[in-house]
Amino acid sequence: MQQLIPDSRVFDAEKVGETLMDITPGLPATDNFQHWPPWRPLVVETARRVLDYTGGTLVIPMTVLVEQYWREISSGLAQHAIPLRHFVLHADQDTLRGRIAGDTVVRPDSPFRLRYLEPYAEAARTWLHAEAEVVDTTHLTPAQAALQIAEAVKN
Repeated sequence: MQQLIPDSRVFDAEKVGETLMDITPGLPATDNFQHWPPWRPLVVETARRVLDYTGGTLVIPMTVLVEQYWREISSGLAQHAIPLRHFVLHADQDTLRGRIAGDTVVRPDSPFRLRYLEPYAEAARTWLHAEAEVVDTTHLTPAQAALQIAEAVKN
């Protein structure tokens, strides 16, 4: 994706969560760092600081399934006048299960990833798809999906 969008950089917001996980003694126990209140404003602040320093476009791959969290992030970016194009890479549940099972990078049948299939379906039905440009990846390769998004960003 980053190679298809001129003057862009990838900012992996999970790294912010990993930094919070490294705090000792640890923060209150949770099954997902997105539940820690500092995570959302730190994602916004990091994006703002990087863009102030480098300019250009940030590609921020992340899955946010809690509407309140998405609102905090998107409104935080808007408060700093950071333009936002929100894309959801969609696939049906069977395709997602197959992709998780066949993933050679992350362990197959990852319980963490499988646990979020139903929350994704619920978010998609109730708010997520209405908030984004949905790219149905069911029959697309990753390269095709990236090209479709890059083309949309150009327009």
